[in-house]
This record gives sequence, structure tokens and C-alpha cells, in this order.
Amino acid sequence: MDILAHGLWAGLGIRWLARRHPVTRPQAVAAVSLSVLPDVAHLAPVLAWAAFGGGSAQALLDYAIAQPGGEPAMPFWVGEVAHHLHCILHSALIAGAVTLLLWPWRRRVGLVLAGWWLHIVIDVFTHSAEFYPAPVLYPITREGFDGLAWNTPWFLALNYLALALVAWRLRRGGGGSS
Repeated sequence: MDILAHGLWAGLGIRWLARRHPVTRPQAVAAVSLSVLPDVAHLAPVLAWAAFGGGSAQALLDYAIAQPGGEPAMPFWVGEVAHHLHCILHSALIAGAVTLLLWPWRRRVGLVLAGWWLHIVIDVFTHSAEFYPAPVLYPITREGFDGLAWNTPWFLALNYLALALVAWRLRRGGGGSS
């Protein structure tokens, strides 16, 4: 799924959850931030190369919107670091380990990490084998599931329609409030 939609789904989820449980503003911001982090973080090495290593803003833009195999030419280390960050942040095994490590110290961490988990779950079903499949079992394997690519035009339109309908329903006071 695209970065904007990840953030919007997380925000709507927090809004829905806040009707049932107390959610602080910092928790909401952290959860939404973590919902976009997996797609933003792997841009960091490309950004560093563009800013300090001879790359360009155009190369960064080309990378951000590239189809698989259509990424711009860049140094080997940039591509490798970006790829590993993508794998690490889309892995349910890594997210599970982080959750287990943080849980004893902060039980409310589950709400914050829900944004990351939501990102992983959504991407499993909205990335095809040809379009950056989510490697949920990384580092055991880099393979992902073959879902429906989020950038399929009819699915993209349906996703944003669903976002609008859920937002409208929540705004009207729906969504199962008590």
C-alpha cells in the first residue's frame, strides 16, 4: 500500500479505538508514525546518497516512485542498505522480537506498535510477487506472499473510497461507539 494510505488507515484505526480506550496524543502520533516508517526508512540511504554522495534529488524521486527493476542506478551499498531496511521493517519476525523485548517495560507499547503491525499485515495482501512483496519471515527468507499490487488502478480507487467511507462513518459517530 502507498505511504499516505498506511498513515490514513492507522489514523482511522486510532480514532476508532479511542472511542473504546483512552489514547493519548503522543500514542496516536507514534502509532501513525510507525505505520509509515517501513516505507519511509528504506529511503534514508538513498536520501543520504542524494544529499552527500553524488546522487541527486531526481534519483531520490525516481527511486521513490520506481517499479521493481526500474530503480535508478546507484552505488551497490545504497541499494543493499535500502533493501535490508525494507526487509527488516516489513518482517513480522523482527516486529515480534521488538514487541516481546519492549512489552515487559511498557505494556501500552502494543498500541504504539500497532501502527507497525498494521503496515506489515496490510502489505502482505497489497503487494504482489512482482511489486515489492512483504518479506514477513525475514531474515529466514526474503520471499513474500503474492498479493494484489496496491497500485492496480481499480484497487487503488477502491482503497481510497473505503478510506473516505470509513472516515465519513467515524465522523458521523458510527463505527460501533458505545
